[in-house]
Amino acid sequence: MPAEVDKPAKMNLTLIVLDEPTPAFGAVFTTNAFPGAPVLVGRERLREPTLGAVVVNNKVSNVCAPGGVEASERLCAEVARGLGLSATQVLPSSTGVIGWRLPVDAMVGAVPAAVASLDPRSVLPAAEGIMTTDLYPKVRRASVGQGSIVGIAKGAGMLEPNLATMLVYLLTDVDVPRDALRASLRSVAAKTFGCISVDSDTSTSDTVAILSSRQVPCLSLEQFESALKRVCADLAEDLVRNGEGVHHVMRVRVHGAPDEAMARGIGKSVVNSPLFQCAVNGNDPNVGRLVMAIGKYVGAHHPGMDLSRCTLRMGGRVILQQGTFRLDHETERTLVAHMKEAELYASVAPADGLTFQPPVKWPPHERAVEIDVDLGLGPAACTVLGSDRSHEYISENADYRS
Repeated sequence: MPAEVDKPAKMNLTLIVLDEPTPAFGAVFTTNAFPGAPVLVGRERLREPTLGAVVVNNKVSNVCAPGGVEASERLCAEVARGLGLSATQVLPSSTGVIGWRLPVDAMVGAVPAAVASLDPRSVLPAAEGIMTTDLYPKVRRASVGQGSIVGIAKGAGMLEPNLATMLVYLLTDVDVPRDALRASLRSVAAKTFGCISVDSDTSTSDTVAILSSRQVPCLSLEQFESALKRVCADLAEDLVRNGEGVHHVMRVRVHGAPDEAMARGIGKSVVNSPLFQCAVNGNDPNVGRLVMAIGKYVGAHHPGMDLSRCTLRMGGRVILQQGTFRLDHETERTLVAHMKEAELYASVAPADGLTFQPPVKWPPHERAVEIDVDLGLGPAACTVLGSDRSHEYISENADYRS
């Protein structure tokens, strides 16, 4: 039970353990200026020669809590004792309510059972254990030469990188040198997890970690990074599709931009517009809000940029060309149909009249509302994934602690 409230909560303590500590590990963390204690400890762990385990808890994120760093270090020390490691070979992660203290005594008491329950046959229990408001566990895998990369992730709300309310753990048997592994992770994270958003809020606890057991030779760093990008891109889309109250995934491809940063900024402006999010949720192709979101970003960050060559498409249908809308009854019907086809579920009226809840536990498909923005100004491009704004999102976040 958290010390701050009289509300019992079942917490999961999850361990990810290598057969032997490895020097080939890396991580990227949140840019939020109020990072959680595990992030502070994790940044220090990057200086260590080897890493052998990760310990993760849900429900309480251990952010700005009294004695937070000490609590994380105590937990790491207890895990290390159970595994025959040193405390500095254990990476901590916490996710959940911000501000509450970890029930560290109870957690320490649970470590022996967690160690005893380690199972080398499947990563699924770990993917399930790290969930909070997630509807389902997220696991992805890619082969690379004779080896593979497996990734698990959690995250549903407060999801806007760099990074998001997400924890991602990537495990590989491919022997990539430490510096190259970290460089690949930074590059891939920026292109995948750095291009998603559910609600534009950057969490205090985000962590993406990678560990290699170094069992399989790396024949091509390029192939390894390509496989890593595939795993991370799939997990990134899973995170958005499983976002709190998400009915629609939006895929915004911005191209013809002078540089990638501009393309990413425009894409995020579109997916983070509350008005456009609400329109998408209602299967209402109110494309004026799409134009507004693009123009808002350009006006604020690139004033004077000429958008007269901009072409917009939704579902493959041209809706604006050379600064003028191309709309009619048929286009309107086509856009509505496209949005309905991308809908994951429709809201169900709550029995209590108050709390909307998703009527599904798994996404029924992988379709998205497809938006194409061609600026006609340059060679750069970026694809951003986002989501709509729903009754379920409001219910989840209004009632999250109560």
